[in-house]
Amino acid sequence: MKKVEFAHTHKKMNRLGFGSWQLGNTEFWGYMSMEDAVKLVQHAISKGINFFDTAPGYAAGMSETILGMAIKDRRDQVIISTKFGHTADGETDFSVFSLRQQVSESLERLQTDYLDSLLLHNPGFDILEGKTLHVQELKKLKEEGLIKAFGVSIDTKEELDTVLEHLEVDVIEILFNVFFQDVKDSFKKAHDLGISLIAKVPLDSGWLTGKYDEFSEFEGIRMRWDDETIERRASLVKKLKAITKANDLTPYAIQFVLSFKEITAVIPGIKTIEQLEDHLSYAAGEIDEKVKQAFIDLYENEIKDNPLPW
Repeated sequence: MKKVEFAHTHKKMNRLGFGSWQLGNTEFWGYMSMEDAVKLVQHAISKGINFFDTAPGYAAGMSETILGMAIKDRRDQVIISTKFGHTADGETDFSVFSLRQQVSESLERLQTDYLDSLLLHNPGFDILEGKTLHVQELKKLKEEGLIKAFGVSIDTKEELDTVLEHLEVDVIEILFNVFFQDVKDSFKKAHDLGISLIAKVPLDSGWLTGKYDEFSEFEGIRMRWDDETIERRASLVKKLKAITKANDLTPYAIQFVLSFKEITAVIPGIKTIEQLEDHLSYAAGEIDEKVKQAFIDLYENEIKDNPLPW
């Protein structure tokens, strides 16, 4: 698969990345032993996946800890992006004065002396509008070599446009998939500014695999959907299946995201080696342009003016 440069760091990355929220996260994503999680990450590296997205708040620091164990002797082979603002002990702390301490704690869990990327994890608009000292402090950490790049992890077009207007960043992680397309209109501006764009939640927490319908029962993080939302998503999934004439929507969902050349990488959550191998295969393919346009038309006609809740 084609590799691209990450955030002016001169490091090359596979466009299929690895979302790590699920590592060690029994509460939200089901059981996975630490041994199996480490083996999964190491297998991903052996297959050429080298971008790993994590955060202190994922599984109370266990996601970072597992990654640290997995990359200990492979640090030069990987790009590690973690976050700031939601701590491993469950606190929310965006104070610029705690930034250095939070970075230090992440470095310890990851068993490394630098981060390839640090993202502000869904910060408030005061930060996104550049009204705080976060960027200045991040630049200091960058000058000291503790981080190689920095940016934000955000969800909406309003947030994205605010960042592009007010903040000088290297990386933006953005919610983007077939059901959440409004941000695509701002991709060119981000690309022209030389910003690496990372697409998160590409499978809409499982809906865009095609495995859920209106009768599905959910647990963990997926319990957030009410009955009306479940029924609406199920109806939209049926329409996607009619477009693709396929029950497994995963290849189309991954390829749709990667069809936008401005996207640097996509980061699905991967739980098994079988999933990993499948995603590698999907990412190597290309979506048919007619299918892509049908996905865009579905969004424009049925979702854009009545957005789905995440």
